[in-house]
Amino acid sequence: MGKARYIAGGVAALAAAGTVAAGIAYGPQISTAASVSRVSSYRGSYNLYEMTVDYDYDLDKILEANLHDDQAYVDAVLAQVLPGVPLNVKAPEFACSAFRAQLTNGEVVMGRNYDFKIDTSALLVRNNPKNGYASIGFSALSNLKANDANGSLKSRLAALLGPFAPLDGVNERGVSIAVLTLDSPATDQRTGKPAVNTSLAIRLVLDRAATTQEAVDLLKRYDMHAMAGRDYHFFISDATGDSRVVEYDPKVDDRRLVVTPVREITNYYALYADEVSPNRKNGELGHGKERACAIAAVLDANEGSMTCDVAWQALRAAAQEPNPEDITSNTQWSVVFSNTDLTAEVCLRRNWDDKFEFAIGDIPERRGLHRSRD
Repeated sequence: MGKARYIAGGVAALAAAGTVAAGIAYGPQISTAASVSRVSSYRGSYNLYEMTVDYDYDLDKILEANLHDDQAYVDAVLAQVLPGVPLNVKAPEFACSAFRAQLTNGEVVMGRNYDFKIDTSALLVRNNPKNGYASIGFSALSNLKANDANGSLKSRLAALLGPFAPLDGVNERGVSIAVLTLDSPATDQRTGKPAVNTSLAIRLVLDRAATTQEAVDLLKRYDMHAMAGRDYHFFISDATGDSRVVEYDPKVDDRRLVVTPVREITNYYALYADEVSPNRKNGELGHGKERACAIAAVLDANEGSMTCDVAWQALRAAAQEPNPEDITSNTQWSVVFSNTDLTAEVCLRRNWDDKFEFAIGDIPERRGLHRSRD
């Protein structure tokens, strides 16, 4: 039996168990699940996987859900992706370091370490929505309970939710984004605007922003709900090298959105960088400034001779070994996104000599769903 037929039969069985109404067509979901494949071959349970999204979704419909509630978000995504199929997933968790660099050849890149104390497999998601920009980005499969993403039918189906649990990515207009955790109380703005949560904010930017400024303007339209009981900020850059951090001020009651131009950032507030010391916890203002300093030292030392190898040196300087006492330890993956060449080069768990490269240009055209783009 072929892979797609096997998945189709399994989806039908799960749908029946979930008492799904007759007539729901899962064809695009089946082809998406069939595209899940393992890229790396490391011993143990954690590897790099890839998936090409063939199904369509209505981002505006998801935005209509009660996004102040994490489970309501998961339910809204499931209703779009796998209506009636019972799956158990959790809200994503996030950590990390990020920076922007312009190489001497004119290429603009964003470097990013995803640090989290619990090991995870990574999923490269190729996405090409009907009403949005194509993108590539990474999700942590532990958040989807699918570390062996092609090991079982349920894992393949859980991987289908990868586009809605993104941690970083770059789109076809050269906008890149990464989320990083903070130590402040979780933001939950309620000013009367529509709500967006951490994961959907990343999806929104990748699908709809052509510049850093457009990304900022998009986020300003929404009240932010930080997921999983933690707080976060977003590092956003574009093909011109315009890099900024979007944060929600912990010192004011309404947690107002604040934008700060930066070159590098970790798990502290750029807004209050002058009040943050390295190598220590700084209360709600965060920690990890020593990693930003390490990145800055590498970039400054190579000013005028910046190459992609230098970007990787900066990532190595900020990478972390496992520490069960520190949620932002244990670098799970390191990636250099090219905002100009629209590529991603990634390695897992500090395997610096074992890199994998992906490109937006490798995303296939999707069944006549394409439209002209500006």
